[in-house]
Amino acid sequence: MAEDHSPYYTGHSRFASSLVIGLSGFLCRAFLYTLNRTETHGLDRFLRLLDERKNVEGRTKGLITVGNHTSVMDDPIMWGVLPFRYQWNPDNVRWTLGSYDITFQNRAMSTFFSIGQALPTHRNQHSPFGGLFQPTITQAIRLLSDGPFNNPTPFPLNTNSPPPTTDASSVASTLDIPDPFTHPTSLPQPPTTTYTTNFVDAFPASSAYATRRHAWIHIFPEGRIHQHPRREMRYFKWGVARLILEADVCPDVVPVWIEGLEQVMSESRGWPRWVPRAGKEVSVAFGEVADAETVFGEVRRRWNGLVREDARRRLEERERGVGEGEMEKGGEGLDVGVLSEGLKYGREAVELRKETTMIVRKLVLDLRKQRGLPDEDPKAGLVETYREEGGSQGTTSSQPQKMKDGSWVRDD
Repeated sequence: MAEDHSPYYTGHSRFASSLVIGLSGFLCRAFLYTLNRTETHGLDRFLRLLDERKNVEGRTKGLITVGNHTSVMDDPIMWGVLPFRYQWNPDNVRWTLGSYDITFQNRAMSTFFSIGQALPTHRNQHSPFGGLFQPTITQAIRLLSDGPFNNPTPFPLNTNSPPPTTDASSVASTLDIPDPFTHPTSLPQPPTTTYTTNFVDAFPASSAYATRRHAWIHIFPEGRIHQHPRREMRYFKWGVARLILEADVCPDVVPVWIEGLEQVMSESRGWPRWVPRAGKEVSVAFGEVADAETVFGEVRRRWNGLVREDARRRLEERERGVGEGEMEKGGEGLDVGVLSEGLKYGREAVELRKETTMIVRKLVLDLRKQRGLPDEDPKAGLVETYREEGGSQGTTSSQPQKMKDGSWVRDD
């Protein structure tokens, strides 16, 4: 069995989460405004949105912020632009997707980043458990929805990787760890408050708690750091489409555009590489909230139509005694964030994810243009443009690679 990097909480509480997030925000804000020249655009509008979401019980939808990925320190440094009073409430602070092989390398790091509201995300280049249908994406979808969800999957449902050769009950017994936010370790915890990403680890299923309903998730859909001389973006991966299409209510979507952090942590920097460079000009721009009906109404209606058709088909199969294992006990639908094979790989489902992803990319491009940048090369948003990178697909976090167009690319 692989080494267990599960976060192990001994006395951690909601206070620990507030402390980690708050101190990180304090340091990032100090760095941005004392050691650099930082400006923001649209921040007041974004803060009003956060104020409206402060009361968890009053929320009616989740929030997704989506932006370009310019450096290994984009998150958390970019959130240093938020005033101090917004840094200490974990109920109203972003969740993000953290690379499993970088930020969850051992138990100590797993504990720190879990408390800091990062979700463990496997990447295909580094793990057989990566991809669009991994359990962490299910958690993200549920965080955006009206929880709590008290039935996190005990093993990865959305993976093609087989479980290790071990007794399932012995693995399941290791998953009963306490939630770090609301429950002391002295209280018994059912295993429904945890989930596993690779059959061995265990992480708190944050969507099982009411304080996490309709949460805020930030995502970098490029999936890699991209430092381009003309500030063009790579193609967007489809995970953001799953978040928008499968949340129970269409989340608010706010585009974000970052400039200057590629100078703070340039991929061409020398020793000491781990030290952020000061004296730079940094800009963080927040766009307007996308109108859910105008921008995403049609694609969500089409997606919901596919879900209903898929449920009808599977119900017919169940009545014929086929595919019963896919059905929820006593119902026709699948759990939030869990898909049938047809909804994963069916042609219409795939095309809808592609279309939704391009809509999101256009939101970020429109904000980019508002910042005075020219239209990018239309080929920049196509996956085919990057297939010629060849060996760059195998780069690691310690091996940034310079592309033919002069940009730097690095796994993050």
